[in-house]
Amino acid sequence: MQTNQLFLIFCSVLLLLGLAAFFVGRSKATRVRASGSSMYAQPDQYAWFAVVATAFPAILVSAVGAFIMLVMGSDIPTFPLLLTSLVVAVLGLAAGLMLIRANFHARQAIERVIVWTLAGAATISILTTFGILFSIIGEALNFFEMYSFWDFITGTTWNPGASFLAAAGRGDGTGAEFGSVPLFAGTFMITAIAMFVAVPVGLLSAIYMGEYAPTKVRAVAKPMLEILAGIPTVVYGFFAAITVAPFIVGVANSLGLNASFNNALAPGIVMGIMIIPFISSLSDDVINAVPDSMRQGSLALGMTKGETIRDVVIPAALPGIISACLLGMSRALGETMIVVMAAGMRPNLTMNPLEEMTTVTVRIVAAMTGDLEFDSAETLSAFALGLVLFVVTLSLNLVSVIMIRRFRNKYRVNNL
Repeated sequence: MQTNQLFLIFCSVLLLLGLAAFFVGRSKATRVRASGSSMYAQPDQYAWFAVVATAFPAILVSAVGAFIMLVMGSDIPTFPLLLTSLVVAVLGLAAGLMLIRANFHARQAIERVIVWTLAGAATISILTTFGILFSIIGEALNFFEMYSFWDFITGTTWNPGASFLAAAGRGDGTGAEFGSVPLFAGTFMITAIAMFVAVPVGLLSAIYMGEYAPTKVRAVAKPMLEILAGIPTVVYGFFAAITVAPFIVGVANSLGLNASFNNALAPGIVMGIMIIPFISSLSDDVINAVPDSMRQGSLALGMTKGETIRDVVIPAALPGIISACLLGMSRALGETMIVVMAAGMRPNLTMNPLEEMTTVTVRIVAAMTGDLEFDSAETLSAFALGLVLFVVTLSLNLVSVIMIRRFRNKYRVNNL
């Protein structure tokens, strides 16, 4: 019997056991309650406890077995694993029904299960982050065994062409240069342009929708603004390459400036438009969360509405606004498609946004999708770039957390 069929049978049997646990457990709890005993919870809560006692251990056994097979490479037969899980479910059903009695607090037991489940989900998120980091570090160290780490983070030329010849057997790769400064310079420039577009527009639109817009206007404007977040990035890339870039070139030529059709300004502007909904929506929610009593108190002291927004609402919502801006920045740092289609793939160290340049993520994609061997220098350079980008984004996150705490503490102290 195939694995899919076994899994379907397992889910069906587990569902039937869960239904039986619910109805039998509720029936038993009802009988105990009808006998005159004082119970700590309602019959339905005892029934759900029986369901949890039946399904949770079985799912846990199956998940542990699948994890062992996936990570440790152990060959555990599917049928014995699922059969063992069902046996555990039957034992859990029996134990759950035995615990249904007057002096058992089913509601607290369910709450403990929920707490442990939530803690497990948080642990999985943390472990996933460490797993990503460790998977990058190993290959990045292999790259730094070939090339100097100092030259990598300070070099101003990215030219891995000689490593391609070495991989093809036509050179020793000594002429390859992996200076990452042009890549990070392009990344930060395009991200900065995007933030210059997104932060003012997003924040001002959030202030308007939260403080000035009528209810009917807000009900229409906010969903339309959030539609921007659902547009695929490849569509934004077409818009940047076909519409925005030629417009920028035309404006630059009219001003006597030289501009390339593959420039950093076009993807920066379009990327800023793309992340406006992230900043606007989150900032609007944070602004609306500021207690209305603070606005009323400010107005009662004689401040105008604009002064109230500037001196009361924005400082109170500033930690959330900073978080929204950080989310938008992270989105811009990781964008690839718009940059490929509008800015090109040539590493170019320049301060002129009208020239062609590229970003770290574009080079990572180019290195990982080529025809080179996995252990070649150019392919391993993608892991080195990923590691440095991970450190950069982590540093930005830490700085933002410090800023959020400082503003939150300052605001709390001023209002004691």
